[in-house]
Amino acid sequence: MGRVAVIGAGSWGTALAISLATTGHSVRMWARRDVSAQYMQAARRNPTYLPGIHITDTIDISADLEWVVDTADFWVIATPSHAVRSVAERLSTFTRDDLVVVSVAKGIENDTLLTTSQVLSRTLVNLPKSNIAVLYGPSHAEEVATNVPTAVVVASHNLETARKVQGLFMSERLRVYINRDLIGVEISGSVKNVMALAAGMADGIGYGDNAKAALLTRGMAEIRRLGMAMGADPTTFSGLAGIGDLVVTCNSRHSRNRYVGEQIGKGRTLHQVQSEMDMVAEGVLTTRSTRALARKYNVEMPITEAVYGILFENKKPREAVYELMTRSPKHEDQFPDSLDGEPD
Repeated sequence: MGRVAVIGAGSWGTALAISLATTGHSVRMWARRDVSAQYMQAARRNPTYLPGIHITDTIDISADLEWVVDTADFWVIATPSHAVRSVAERLSTFTRDDLVVVSVAKGIENDTLLTTSQVLSRTLVNLPKSNIAVLYGPSHAEEVATNVPTAVVVASHNLETARKVQGLFMSERLRVYINRDLIGVEISGSVKNVMALAAGMADGIGYGDNAKAALLTRGMAEIRRLGMAMGADPTTFSGLAGIGDLVVTCNSRHSRNRYVGEQIGKGRTLHQVQSEMDMVAEGVLTTRSTRALARKYNVEMPITEAVYGILFENKKPREAVYELMTRSPKHEDQFPDSLDGEPD
């Protein structure tokens, strides 16, 4: 069994810690605030991020980051994506050649436009890049923590690393597949949060199934176009990190991004919604990064542009929908390039 340091005690970090401990691994979990760590260690609850769930008694919880990672065979980076760099900088002197680092944070850094694995590879300078992996897929924390059957995908440039992570997380209720397309998995799992914001906005306005189906389909077309421009394998987008994660995040009551979008669709402002939330909706910051990547790679992403306009330029959701629906006629982008018209 492995010795695992879960770095981040939010809903996803806590759920994965529970899953790992349940299958017999030795787990330590890092919480940023000492008062939170002490409470969770004593009460075996995480009421802010995962209410009603018992934290397995064998999990040790601490705010002492060095102690949590000491002797661990695996680090699971479960902080919000915008905090990955600062945490990795603190950890950079503790890496070893045999250490495997797994990012479960979904997002793209605003300033650098780097994915979390890229941030880790540039920050953990003494760690072999082949020892970095990501674990993504349709996997709400609330369901993983209660042992609901779930399937996810691990991606790494190194097959041996991916197999180690697969073996670490696999259980009767958590099935893990392997994918070598690291950039495709990360772009899928990050940009789907932008689409979940859009889906929530459609729900908040009161649009129905037709609108949601169109949004998911065209949203995946945008994700695929961007990923392929960045070198991704097109088949990745029909997998767990692609269509699987997109469907669950755009539809689930557990989705923070869908919730934020829904509230905005009902007429509230982004500031109003975020001020009332303890959890982070990754899609808000990722919208900035995705729009910047689309412009960098000259990829058309009209839904992303619409979400950006609503979040940061005070555009009304109904106005954005009107603009999307009245753009010039297009053909679906899976058709041959010889067809007349531009892809959408």
